[in-house]
Amino acid sequence: MNALTESALNDQVRARRQNRRPLPSSLVEPSGYDGLMTLRQRPGSVALLPPAPHSFPASPVSPGQRLRQAANLLNGSTLLGLVVAVAARSRISPGPRGLLLAGGYRWRLPFARAFTLGNVVLCRGPARDLLSRPALLGHEEKHCSQYAWCLGLPFIPLYLAAAGWSVLRTGNPGTANIFERRAGLAEGGYPFPAPAGARKGRAVP
Repeated sequence: MNALTESALNDQVRARRQNRRPLPSSLVEPSGYDGLMTLRQRPGSVALLPPAPHSFPASPVSPGQRLRQAANLLNGSTLLGLVVAVAARSRISPGPRGLLLAGGYRWRLPFARAFTLGNVVLCRGPARDLLSRPALLGHEEKHCSQYAWCLGLPFIPLYLAAAGWSVLRTGNPGTANIFERRAGLAEGGYPFPAPAGARKGRAVP
């Protein structure tokens, strides 16, 4: 190849490089997760992250709630709740005010839609359903405090005795149950006791 031919080829290569158009930025810069994040942040844009699937809004825990949390941990009632939740294949999530929520409880007993073992609140539906019913969650939270006052596991036989007494008196385990009355009958879905006149068969004015 002579010098003239080599010079002509070099001129053609330089001309092609000058006329080459840059690639689009979409081919050079990855789009990231669902187009929300990029390796290089575009001016004026905000990178968004998808929310965690089972995270709940954080709420402050008072000193009294921390004391209840520690008491139920030490007296073994919260540990029992965690064991039952795992055995029943419930999904455990941190809840408000130091509670633990175990959604998807599948065992037949107890028949309640939600119940409490220590600081663990077990419910048959997802935990978010319980969060959407603050009155019911507050009712179960009061049972958590009752566990602490009864020094943990002794609460269970005491509650069963109170429930049996209520069944004998009213036909249901909650209306005359001192623990359910303290936690709130309406919030727990239990009927209020009938007036004295109605129980004796007299008309109440």
